[in-house]
Amino acid sequence: MRDAEFEAPVILVAMTWQERISIDPKVLVGKPAVKGTRIAVELVVELLAKGWTQEQILESYPNLTAGDIRACLAYASEVLHAERVYPLTTA
Repeated sequence: MRDAEFEAPVILVAMTWQERISIDPKVLVGKPAVKGTRIAVELVVELLAKGWTQEQILESYPNLTAGDIRACLAYASEVLHAERVYPLTTA
């Protein structure tokens, strides 16, 4: 097999959002943000919800990486999993 035809296997490394997301009252009034930036998790999730591609986000925000975007989604997922909804009863 020639080198041009060889593709190395993709190895997925487990990553936790805590490695890339910080919550600091001094940054964005404590909103979760990508570490080392002032880019809120909320913004990244909102852009994805509006249909932006990962490539569009990375082009518009060059300080972000694909791993940062995944971390934002992982954070949002964990928050939603922890959310509890209790039905209200009427009197």
